[in-house]
Amino acid sequence: MDRYVVIGNPVAHSLSPEIHARFAAATGEAMAYDRLLVERGDFARAAHAFFGGGGRGANVTLPFKEDAFAFSQSRTARAEQAGAVNTLAAKEGSILGDNTDGAGLVRDLTANLGLALAGRRILLLGAGGAARGVVAPLLALSPAVLVIANRTEERARELARRFADLGPVQPAGLDAPGEAFDLVLNATSTSTRGEPLALRPAVFAPGATAYDMAYGKSALAFLETARAAGARPCDGLGMLVEQAAESFLLWRGRKPETASVIAALRAA
Repeated sequence: MDRYVVIGNPVAHSLSPEIHARFAAATGEAMAYDRLLVERGDFARAAHAFFGGGGRGANVTLPFKEDAFAFSQSRTARAEQAGAVNTLAAKEGSILGDNTDGAGLVRDLTANLGLALAGRRILLLGAGGAARGVVAPLLALSPAVLVIANRTEERARELARRFADLGPVQPAGLDAPGEAFDLVLNATSTSTRGEPLALRPAVFAPGATAYDMAYGKSALAFLETARAAGARPCDGLGMLVEQAAESFLLWRGRKPETASVIAALRAA
């Protein structure tokens, strides 16, 4: 069977193997998909070993999305734009890097959650690899403003400058990101590390949606903070499935159905 993996640290919690098993069963594709734990600083060696041993593709999660960008030998336009890669594919003797995060997030927000974000205020928390892949797709939705807030404000400034020609994007510090946002997205690594993220209730506009790109127990602390402020809480399970479907399309040439997979994982 063609072999695929999800590479990360931590990675034991990842639902990607179950998601791709469901996709493979539904589409009749013969493939094996596993988890690959890699130590920080060892990404290039581990990825070389996997693809050198016949691996066909990999999903890449925290903290390696910028490492995967450097590792890839060619890249899609959206990966180049993001400066981060979450999907690797062996293509014609080369390793192609793609970024499916933005497409997955936007589909979950708009198709699954029914949000209309044109003219709305969006706050993106974090400026690392997880955030990089979603800035351009969010700006393509024509928000009134997209504020990128990060603990190190200079990183937020750098990211805002990178996408300044695509729409109204502004940097801010994590301690004072502004007020009254219609959508607040958590792309920081605090959830995966089990750390709290202090936010003033004023960042949530009445009727706001709070979305953590993490899912399950990892997202609970952020979503409880949002719920207490009156916001609609949503975790990133839908995004995970939707971006996985984009990866599956790149690897196998077929786009799997996602709604039933999301429902089954929610039920479990």
